[in-house]
Amino acid sequence: MGIFGTDGIRGTINTYPITPEVCLKVGMALCFLLRERLPHKPKILIGKDTRISGYVIESALTSGITSMGGDVYLVGPIPTPAVAFLVKSMRVDAGIVISASHNPFSDNGIKIFSNDGFKLTEELEKDIENLINSNQFPSVRPSARDLGKAYRIEDAQGRYIEFIKSTLPKDSNFEGLRVVIDPANGAAYKITPLLFRELGAEVLTINDKPDGLNINNECGALFPDALAKKELETQAHMGIAHDGDADRTILIDEKGNIIDGDFILTILAEELKKERKLKKNTVVATIMTNMGVENYLKNIGIKLIRTKVGDKYVVEEMLKGGYNLGGEQSGHIICMDYTNTGDGPITAVQIAYIIKKNQNYLSELIKNIPRYPQILKNVKISEKLSREEINKAIKKISQKALLLEKNMKGRIIIRPSGTEPKIRIMVEDENPERLTHILSELEEIAYKTLS
Repeated sequence: MGIFGTDGIRGTINTYPITPEVCLKVGMALCFLLRERLPHKPKILIGKDTRISGYVIESALTSGITSMGGDVYLVGPIPTPAVAFLVKSMRVDAGIVISASHNPFSDNGIKIFSNDGFKLTEELEKDIENLINSNQFPSVRPSARDLGKAYRIEDAQGRYIEFIKSTLPKDSNFEGLRVVIDPANGAAYKITPLLFRELGAEVLTINDKPDGLNINNECGALFPDALAKKELETQAHMGIAHDGDADRTILIDEKGNIIDGDFILTILAEELKKERKLKKNTVVATIMTNMGVENYLKNIGIKLIRTKVGDKYVVEEMLKGGYNLGGEQSGHIICMDYTNTGDGPITAVQIAYIIKKNQNYLSELIKNIPRYPQILKNVKISEKLSREEINKAIKKISQKALLLEKNMKGRIIIRPSGTEPKIRIMVEDENPERLTHILSELEEIAYKTLS
């Protein structure tokens, strides 16, 4: 049975596959595979977000890795992109992030990075799955003398902050800039506020007191309304919202408007093009990116390439084509000049730098970018349905969508979620009334066939 989804392993804690037993075997399998490929004892770094279940998974992974002769470096609560950076910086052989990203605290997950800072290939994921499912780990395990050790790294957050600052020109500072930061009671609850303070900004924070249960709880990148309200109350220049593992950033402009990943990507693309640093004058986005953004980029001489939803597919296309900027509407922005994965804090400082450099408000940077009306609806899939029944239902909804698309100036996208038991219906059209009517028709079919 496959345990890896589109973004690692994910599920509800103490429910397959997020159980201590499976996590133990993931640690054993990863270490065993590395041992086969390396001339030295494997070194594996483990970071996590602030979920209470992180302790369970961290202990299980550590036990599995050390039992197979690997050394573990524990860095505690830290953003996913920090692990991607530290893997390369510390010259370890792999990095693990314990996080379910934007999901509620009851969920958790495991993401694995290889030694180059990229997420593990599907081939290696399959090798891990095969080892676990076969349950045929070597009968002769390392002797007591050859067991691994676990070390706690105390300065990981500081290393990451210094790295982020190095992505800016040396004389950069954010003096005079007031920002409100909502880290979603997650992994960046210390890092992003400290980063902006060190750069000279006036920093206000909300949702920065994690208790293990409040991560993503009506806050952060998925729920930016409270941040928008606080931003207006404090007359800040910019609001910054992350999700639980801080690989996403959603912004709020000085007027309280929500600035999603489409707009952030466009601001960065336009600035890079102006500086002649946008490779091949191309950006990579997904099928969810707004058509208004695509048309705007085309008019200023920038090509947009679309991929399936998922930052790993964006990264794959960027590597294939040699592009240096890509991202998702959800706020995953990949600046390949600096990092190999979505990085919320880097995204935030790069936009702040553009605001300071151009002496402009955030609202001014996006005022000419059109946005077609777009509605996204999630429909939960009943646990009673088989895979065959789900596929049949999606096919039926998609057939109806094709008929409806003929009478609209826009797009319909039907896709299963890669991280939750839901299908996502996105309708985009120039005419808001038509859009609402079309979504209602599709929603009705979805509920009848999937609930």
